Amino acid sequence: MCLFIIRFHLFVDLNLQYNNYLIIKFSNYHIKKMTFNEKYKDNALLIKTFNFALNIIDYTNELQDQKKYVIANQLLKSGTSIGANSKESQNAESKADFIHKLKIAIKEADETEYWLFLCDAHSGYPKCSRLLNDLSEILKILNKIISTSKMK
Repeated sequence: MCLFIIRFHLFVDLNLQYNNYLIIKFSNYHIKKMTFNEKYKDNALLIKTFNFALNIIDYTNELQDQKKYVIANQLLKSGTSIGANSKESQNAESKADFIHKLKIAIKEADETEYWLFLCDAHSGYPKCSRLLNDLSEILKILNKIISTSKMK
C-alpha cells in the first residue's frame, strides 16, 4: 500500500489513475511517496511524523546552506527520531514497552521544539512557525495515545 504525503497545500494540476495508484501532479513540487505495511496505512501518527521528518530534512538543508551546521545537525537527529520511535512503538512487546517508546518520541519532540524555538527567535535563522505548529499537533497525538493507553 502506498501513501502519498503532500507537504504543501497547493492546487492539483492533474489527477490520473494508473494501476490503482493515484498520480497527482503539482507545479514545481515533488510528491513524497512512502510505503507502509497494510496494518499501518491509516496510522495518523506515523503519517504525521514521517511528513514532519521530511520537512525537518528540508529545513536543516536550508540551515546547512547558511552554514548553521550545529543546530542543523541537532534538529536533524531529534526531528527525524520522533517518527522512528513512533514506528518502533508499533511493534512493542508489551503495553509498558509501547508507552515507553512513545515517551522517548515525546522527549525527542521536546528537544526538537527547543531547537525550533531557538531558530524562530533568532533573527539570523529562517522562520519555522509551520514546523512548530506541526510539532504541536504531533505532541498532542502522542500525549493522547499515552494517556489513553495508561487507562486500559
